[in-house]
Amino acid sequence: MFIRRESFSQYIRLYPVVSFLIALNIVVFIVTFINGRLYLLGVGFNYGISTGEWWRLVTPMFLHTGIMHLLFNMFSLFIFGPELERVAGKARFITIYLLSGIFGNIAAFFLEDLDYSHVGASGAIFGIFGAFGALVYYTKKVLPELRQIMLPIIVISVIMTFLQPNIDIIGHITGLIVGFIIGLGYFHPKRIVRWR
Repeated sequence: MFIRRESFSQYIRLYPVVSFLIALNIVVFIVTFINGRLYLLGVGFNYGISTGEWWRLVTPMFLHTGIMHLLFNMFSLFIFGPELERVAGKARFITIYLLSGIFGNIAAFFLEDLDYSHVGASGAIFGIFGAFGALVYYTKKVLPELRQIMLPIIVISVIMTFLQPNIDIIGHITGLIVGFIIGLGYFHPKRIVRWR
């Protein structure tokens, strides 16, 4: 289910939204690496948000502190994004991704100090995990293998959130919850029947 066997061109054709998001994050990383001022303009800096710089509630989703941070998040998106894009469809997938990341940033703004700052796509990635959690909830009897794969991944990801330093805990947990809530709406069996 999460083993990628597609060629590069097949992957792009089958999963255009995931491919676009990965490419966008890589391009933004290169541009902000070259121009550090652009990076600073996009960081989720709570004091900046409080003075009216509202774009900082969105831009942190596309910024990363270093190459390993970028690679870890993009690898997660590369592995788990395609299946959710396939099941949910392009518009629903991008809604889950963006709203999870944005609400994670909003939560960090309201629940953290004014001097708090953060970057990374992790809140949106956790939104994908949350949406899979909702799918597991509805399909636990039909797709037990999905439950066997996703529940350990979600649990381990949450545990690692609290064990690793310099992690936006609020962003991760909020993204997970928002993804789950949206998923409960999208993946309700009656609603899925109407899609088809």
